[in-house]
Amino acid sequence: MGNTSKIAVLGGGSWATAIVKMLSENLEEIGWYMRSESNVAYIKEHRHNPSYITSIEFNTDQLVLSSDINTIVDYADYLIFAIPSAFLNDELKKISRPLHGKIIFSAIKGIVPESGKIVGEHFFEEFDIPLPNIGVITGPCHAEEVALERLSYLTIACQDEEKATYIAKNLSSRYINTKITDDIIGTEYAAMLKNIYAIAAGIAHGLGYGDNFQSVLMSNAIREMKRFIKKVHKMKRNINDSAYLGDLLVTGYSVFSRNRMFGNMIGKGYTVKSAIFEMSMIAEGYYAAKSAYEIKNDKDARTPIIDVIYRILYEQKEAKKEFKKLADVLD
Repeated sequence: MGNTSKIAVLGGGSWATAIVKMLSENLEEIGWYMRSESNVAYIKEHRHNPSYITSIEFNTDQLVLSSDINTIVDYADYLIFAIPSAFLNDELKKISRPLHGKIIFSAIKGIVPESGKIVGEHFFEEFDIPLPNIGVITGPCHAEEVALERLSYLTIACQDEEKATYIAKNLSSRYINTKITDDIIGTEYAAMLKNIYAIAAGIAHGLGYGDNFQSVLMSNAIREMKRFIKKVHKMKRNINDSAYLGDLLVTGYSVFSRNRMFGNMIGKGYTVKSAIFEMSMIAEGYYAAKSAYEIKNDKDARTPIIDVIYRILYEQKEAKKEFKKLADVLD
């Protein structure tokens, strides 16, 4: 499709908003789907998203905005999905156009609850998108730091190097460094798993564990991630690369991490239901924990941290007792 290919972002949250900002540094025109017509109208008039990262100001002449998902699917060759995984299936049901000829990049860091699959697998198996037309955008990168134009890093994964390079080039800027990889499955699973480990870090903080325990928890988490991903997709990869370890660390430690925030509330005694109700953003790790637990049972992977988070979130086990047991098996 070459350098004239059109790119659109689908999603109205903070990560989608940050991606549109990144693309606006390089493209004359960007498609943007938001399901809220009132938010579309607001951006056209006031030049910023009324609900997320309001500090980002857009040149609306660059934006092809629509609350009709089919209009944006028709517009673009590359579709970057940045819709929370819990809502993705509902949005996909609205699409009446064929997706087969589109190039799909997922910036979603979670599991599709209805299928129990990572997003790339969901598009491949449910929509028959060829694997070379599926890619992943992962960090380490927080939307809030993109808004502040602090130096951030992205990893773009795709079997087709040309397509990965095209997306990487259009996301790069003086404050965004990009690299490409062909480990689509590994990077997407890592992006899903790190949210679970961030919940663990948040619970530990809420329970009063200190930095020493947190460092051991993260050390065990990266090794657990390596075992898990090796079971689902064995290939040569360096788990210490930024797409895996770097993304894990920033999600586990950052004050911007909503998964850590969610875990912190659980550690402080909130019920799962009350924590979800009180947060204004989706904690992807909540949904990922159930799917990861089921996958690890099927693949026979040893995952003590995932096991503990699953028991706390889905079996209503007491966080304090579960973490006391977890502390005895960490090394």
